[in-house]
Amino acid sequence: MHFKNLVRRLPLALFVASALGALSACSSMSGSVAEKLGHIVTPYRVEVVQGNVVTKEQMAVVKPGLTRDQVRQVLGAPLLADPFHAERWDYVFLIRRQGTEPQQRSVVINFSGDTVKSVDAPELPTERDFVTSISRKKPSEVERKLELTPAERAALPVPAAREQAVAAAAPKGPARTYPPLETP
Repeated sequence: MHFKNLVRRLPLALFVASALGALSACSSMSGSVAEKLGHIVTPYRVEVVQGNVVTKEQMAVVKPGLTRDQVRQVLGAPLLADPFHAERWDYVFLIRRQGTEPQQRSVVINFSGDTVKSVDAPELPTERDFVTSISRKKPSEVERKLELTPAERAALPVPAAREQAVAAAAPKGPARTYPPLETP
């Protein structure tokens, strides 16, 4: 009876022994190897994006005198439109993305009736600067060339005449004949 219990518990004992061996191996790793593994294996962090992205180009459109509807068309719905402060709209933006610096901005628009009275905004990035700031990959130092200059176009070889190209592409040798698809 004692032998049967030992056989049943053998897989559990082997698992516990291997787990303890693995843990003891981790504690004896040199610091440099552990540091290297720390850069390779990173915990997942949830990307947090809240609010409206407001850029310099959008704020150039929002001026005193615009209506609430016009502001909503340019900036979107405000993150905070408090019924106790009906003359104030707050556009708050927050982003936390792994591999980039967190960003937080707040734009306040004050109304007088239905028109914009004043705009309180920090220095906002352009659309291009914003996209660059949230990109994980650094932009390459060398920009790709997308178009040839007129001098480079002139230096290209002149294409062969169309007749020469057609003659070169024509089949050489006897032409094949195929039987008709339908019998008469």
